[in-house]
Amino acid sequence: MDALFSPVAVAVGAPVEQVKLLFCLLVSYPLGSIFIRVPGKTLKHVFNITVALFYVIPVLNLYDGFLQLLVDVLVTYYVAKTVKGRRMPWMVFWLNMGHLTVNHVLRVVLGREDEPFDLTAPQMVLVMKLTTFAWNVYDGQQLDSELDTWQTKMRVKQYPALLEFLGYAFYFPGFLVGPFLEFNAYTSLVDGSLFKVTAKSGTSTAAPLSRKGRAIPDGRKRVAYRKGAIALVYLVTFILMVGSYHPSAMLTTSFLKKPLWSRVLFLQLCQFIARCKYYGIWQLTEGAAILTGFGFSGFGPDGESLWAGAANIDVFNVELAPNFKVLLDSWNMKTNQWLRECIYKRVTAKGKKPGFRSSMLTFATSAFWHGIAPGYYITFVLGGFVTTAARLVRQYIRPLVIPVPPSIQPGSKAKPPPLTPLKRAYDVLGTSVTFLVLNFVSAPFLLLSARNSVEVWARVDYYGLWMVFATLAFFYSGGRTWLKSLQARRVRNIEHAIEKEECDPSVALPPVDQAINEVRQEVEDLVQEIEKKLQ
Repeated sequence: MDALFSPVAVAVGAPVEQVKLLFCLLVSYPLGSIFIRVPGKTLKHVFNITVALFYVIPVLNLYDGFLQLLVDVLVTYYVAKTVKGRRMPWMVFWLNMGHLTVNHVLRVVLGREDEPFDLTAPQMVLVMKLTTFAWNVYDGQQLDSELDTWQTKMRVKQYPALLEFLGYAFYFPGFLVGPFLEFNAYTSLVDGSLFKVTAKSGTSTAAPLSRKGRAIPDGRKRVAYRKGAIALVYLVTFILMVGSYHPSAMLTTSFLKKPLWSRVLFLQLCQFIARCKYYGIWQLTEGAAILTGFGFSGFGPDGESLWAGAANIDVFNVELAPNFKVLLDSWNMKTNQWLRECIYKRVTAKGKKPGFRSSMLTFATSAFWHGIAPGYYITFVLGGFVTTAARLVRQYIRPLVIPVPPSIQPGSKAKPPPLTPLKRAYDVLGTSVTFLVLNFVSAPFLLLSARNSVEVWARVDYYGLWMVFATLAFFYSGGRTWLKSLQARRVRNIEHAIEKEECDPSVALPPVDQAINEVRQEVEDLVQEIEKKLQ
């Protein structure tokens, strides 16, 4: 089918693989509307498999690739069914991650790093699906008391038939670039139980019928096509501007003639343009998933249907995140969920809180999952230090700037405390620092080469490294002790204000007092980890 796409690729000046990928994402919209009308669970599974085959073989020409993906699915299905105990999900993880890493290596060895799309893209999505499924099966064999809320909700107690599992693995809207979904989320979509809302009493009731009499809430198409339109704006922005604004442009000799402030500003713009590609692709796939019915998350206060369950990105909270926790929670959300639920929590010893070791193993997994280019590892290793620094700031400094609610009269409702100038300054500074550090840390992710990454960093005077490691140096050279004394003094002042009835005791003290206890415990855990490494 290349003959159909090549003229379009030439006309828009884009690689033919990108044009074919965009075609698949766009055609998923009408196919999503068809999927939701397919009767019965069996036919829905067959529909998913058929569409995925159409994308992979005649359109994308990934003949051998489809066979590799099919082998991964069948091996996972067999291992998860026959192997018992905690080693099963780790076996599935290493088999799938090992296969993905081999393909990442071949991509480099065969000189295909610059190809805009190949087998590794859908394989990365499949790795998340299959490893999550393995943990869900494992959780289904555990006692309720040993599971958290997510594990209880997503556990698989009844092993699926092969056709059902294939339908899940090849769910077409997210098959090529995500978003991935858990097995229980897929089965609830196929059997229609997703469209039931939980009342306050705890009972499930069917959602109100749509205007056409189906048990699917209205509003699905409106949300989906709006997301598709916004996605196209991001993609057009990326296509038009990426040629002029890419971190590689910072490697030219003429770039050094610019003043430092101009170089730093240029880096910020480059990284935003690069993110536009992800914003566009993820919102396109989210819209297609919503058209199939996936993503329904209940009703709003005015009775409107909500479709947040398929979201993979929150653009506003990425670009204007007040801190790195909000940023990480808003970027590539489905992948972050996979890393949190299948790596971060699972590598932590039972009964202990995740610490620095868990964070670094999670970032390392994310780097391997993306590929073997040095730039990935530079970004994610530095990201581990950034996360640690951000957590220390949040735990030690934030409690000092939280506004204290004023005293309230008996019987009246407590009001949120007014923002103080100090809290506003903290928020503005946090947003600015988060944005600057994000764009510095993520530059190697695009440059891939370690040499080019260091050179670009040098041309902006390593400002991100200074910001991150100066922060860590402050906290580990006495800053924590000083800030803890300030926190204790603030607690005493609040207690004194409570005695004089100048503030509300029900909401004033707990945030600060609780923060101190959390800080104390996490610092002790972190110190123990560092001492072990030094020994």
